Amino acid sequence: MTTAGLPPTLVLGLGNPVLGDDGIGCRVAQALDAAADELGAEIDTCEKGGLSLMERMLGYRRVILIDALTTGDGPRGRVTTMRLGDLRNPGAGHVNSGHEASLQTALEMARQLKAVVPEEIWVVAIETERVFDLTEDLTPEVAAALPHAVAAVRTLLAESPTS
Repeated sequence: MTTAGLPPTLVLGLGNPVLGDDGIGCRVAQALDAAADELGAEIDTCEKGGLSLMERMLGYRRVILIDALTTGDGPRGRVTTMRLGDLRNPGAGHVNSGHEASLQTALEMARQLKAVVPEEIWVVAIETERVFDLTEDLTPEVAAALPHAVAAVRTLLAESPTS
């Protein structure tokens, strides 16, 4: 599998849109979707983690994950950009699943199998507290963070991917 013919960057909004603030990643991806061609990236959403998420990421040079993150270290709605390897608690959000391998473990397995694994993986995380409420509504603080998360993704997209 090669990256020929594919956009060099995949932007994935993670989360479940019917679980309140957990859906913020999907909302950010939806806000970016209309500009996908202009941004030079494929934009999609994903409700799964671990092995399924890893499989969706294969074949791209760079992936930007957008997800709700509950650390308790900052105010609800704070937007943070980091490399996947810098994520302090991989169990937070959808980059890890209690039912299968973590994303980091799945990516390492893919590397060992000689799959085309992204060279760069970024996370745009939005601090949340309520990710299990059965609602399509975001809390006011997280809803207010949406344009900031969109801007963070646009900034990452404006940077050249690793050659």
